[in-house]
Amino acid sequence: MSPVADERDRIRAAMDRILRGTPEHSNGALTIVALAVEAGVPRNALTQRHTDLKNEFYDKVRARGGTPDSEQRLRRQVRRLKELRAADAEEIALLKADVEGLVGALHQTTIENQLLRQQLAERPAVRTLPTQPRPVLGWPNAVGLFDEVPP
Repeated sequence: MSPVADERDRIRAAMDRILRGTPEHSNGALTIVALAVEAGVPRNALTQRHTDLKNEFYDKVRARGGTPDSEQRLRRQVRRLKELRAADAEEIALLKADVEGLVGALHQTTIENQLLRQQLAERPAVRTLPTQPRPVLGWPNAVGLFDEVPP
């Protein structure tokens, strides 16, 4: 028997074992990888040389009402990515609203700052306060004594 014919027989036998739920060499997943492991052939034997057997396997899986594990994984991933995309869109909308509010607040404070600068320019009667406080006469000083009021 040729190696290719032997491969095809092993693949068909592995396909039957997996579909019956009695795998001997793999985890029994409904995937091409599990089928290749179960048949003892490299995966590319199914994806390149025996594509008809690969398609037959997937057809049998679908015919029994099941979905291949790889397709289930992809569907879960697509669902998760759609949820993440929706959450991101919601967050972006909130951030855009926050930006508009912050721009408005910045504009308002800029106008208030300009008005205050104008008022300061019109009335420069601002006095600076001394940096060190001077003791008030008649009040206790740092030593606890009263300062004398000069006559």
